[in-house]
Parts: sequence; C-alpha cells; structure tokens
Amino acid sequence: RAEFRTIDQKPTLILYTSGTTGLPKGAVLSAQNIAAGLDGLATAWRWSRQDTVVHALPLFHVHGLVLGLFGSLRNGGALHWFPRFEPREISNALARGTTMFFAVPTMYHRLAEAAEREPELLAGFRHARVLVSGSAALPQRDQQRIEALTGRRVIERYGMTETLITCAVRADSTPSAGSVGPPIDGMEAKLVDEQRHDVTARDDSTLGELAVRGPTVFLGYLNRPDATAAVRDADGWFYTGDIACMRDDGSVRIVGRRATDLIKCGGYKVGAGEVEAALLEHPLVREAAVVGRPDADLGEKIVAYVVTSAPVEPSELQGFVAKLLSPHKRPREVHAVAELPRNAMGKVVKTLLPA
Repeated sequence: RAEFRTIDQKPTLILYTSGTTGLPKGAVLSAQNIAAGLDGLATAWRWSRQDTVVHALPLFHVHGLVLGLFGSLRNGGALHWFPRFEPREISNALARGTTMFFAVPTMYHRLAEAAEREPELLAGFRHARVLVSGSAALPQRDQQRIEALTGRRVIERYGMTETLITCAVRADSTPSAGSVGPPIDGMEAKLVDEQRHDVTARDDSTLGELAVRGPTVFLGYLNRPDATAAVRDADGWFYTGDIACMRDDGSVRIVGRRATDLIKCGGYKVGAGEVEAALLEHPLVREAAVVGRPDADLGEKIVAYVVTSAPVEPSELQGFVAKLLSPHKRPREVHAVAELPRNAMGKVVKTLLPA
C-alpha cells in the first residue's frame, strides 16, 4: 500500500458527470485523487483487508467503481458484486463474514419492505459491520426502518464525480439526522455565499454553497479549461453547486442543489430540463414542465405536467421519454393540464403546479 503523496498525479481515470445542467463533462482524476479518497475512507470506516465489500451498484461511477472495486483492491480485501439488487442474495453474502454493504437509498427502501415480509433476510444485514448509503440523501423514515429491523444505523457520505468522496460519517460515531459527516482526513470544507465569500456560521441552519479543497479534487474537465475555471479557483477550492449547512463538529448537512431542477430518482440524478425537452419532441405535446415529488421508493419521482394538442395516454409519453433518453429518466406520473402557470415574463412557475 503506497503512500498516496508519492503516487503519480498524471491522469488515471476519466469519469463523466451526469450532465444534469448540460452535456456530460469528463472529470479527469489522478491516482493520487483516488488513493487519497480511499485512504480517508479507510480511516473513517476502519476499512481493512479483513472486510468484504458487498454491493449491487453499476461499475461506471464513483460509488460502484471507485469505492466498491478500487476500494477493495486498495485495502487488500474482497469484493462480492451483484449485477442486480436482490435482497435475499445480498443477505446471504453479508452473512458469510465481516462485511460492508454499499447501496443507494432506493435499495434500502426495498430492503426494508422485503425484510418486513421475510424476516429471515435480516440475519445477513444484522451481521454486516458497516451499512453505507450514498448518491442521494437517505430519507429518515427509511433510516429508522433499517435501524429498527437490523439494530444498525446506516451511515452516509458525500462526494461528486469531480471530488470523489469528501465527507463521511465515521463508523465509530453516532450519526445525526441528515448528516453526511465531516471531511475525511486531508480534506477541507467551507460554505460560501453567492459571491463566494466565506460563510462562517456553524449553526446547522445557515446555508451556503459547499466548497471543498484537498487531494481528492480532480485535475480538471477533459478539454474544458473554461468549465474547470468556473468551478475551481486559484487557491484550489472546488465549488460544488450543492447548498449545505455545517455544525460545530464540522459535519455537513446537504439540503439541495443550487440549480433548482435536479431530481434524484432511485439513486440517479436527472435534470428536469432534459426530460422536458424529450417530452416536447412528441408531436402532441405543446408545453411541458417537470418536477421532482417525494416518493417512498425512489426518494424522488419524476412528475410531468403537459399541455397537449390532443388527448394522449400517459403511458405513451412515459415510453416515449424512456426510448429517447433512458428508462430511469421517464416520468412516473404524467398530468394533462389546460395551461402551465407562468409569471409576467412568461416563465413557468413550478411552485404553482398542482401537487
């Protein structure tokens, strides 16, 4: 296990962002970025070669690839990966040894539902040493259900494609509601206002944009120096676009995106604008507005409001979007309305859309 500061800082990995506010950008990461993040998590979670990581996450983003696969290799442990999330298979794997389970909130919700029907599934999850949730906020109701069922509290962490994981609840701590923990070793975090001036309050209520600095921050966007300069300053601070508050102990609570149209559905980040654009490709759709609504299973569900030139079945529009974009970006509900609420400038006022 090499000391990360001696590892080559040349480009090692390119991961593409989800492209919620534009085309995806290639985040260029070095071996040092990856090693620093994994070593910080090894300390926070007491992650060692004795651990077997179990997960069913896709191997194309930070959570599944870097944490799950690279983390297991870095720490000398084992990985048991499943191409599909099946509660019984996961439970059986967790029961085989000292383990860590990585999942997104939707998986924990489905796990809780399955365990309430089949209590025998709980044996494996009660055996797990650490339960980790990421990619979106874990609803407190599901946190409480998992804790009641397994006797273990799920710990959360926070990061981005450009920074890997920067904050994490420590395995030996008692997590507080909504916390993604303090910065991992070697990382710094602060809040800034709209002019990027420091916000010094640590009262768990004063909001600001979260900025992070340290060895996990990426080298830059592939062939996009303009985009890199927009989010990283000369002092090395990366401005995440996430709105958060901080506590006296340095832990962070994320409250949402600076951009208002980000929907986190089933562990995926979906931009409302791209779904609206897809709907407008349908010949019968005249206007469209898309929002995220709370959902017990998905965290948030994609809900579309459409003005059409003739009646059209919701299922037709759902299938149309799924084909044009991808299935997980389809609206789970489609409501036909006579008109969309607009302000004096003609912009849609989404807060006025019917619940």
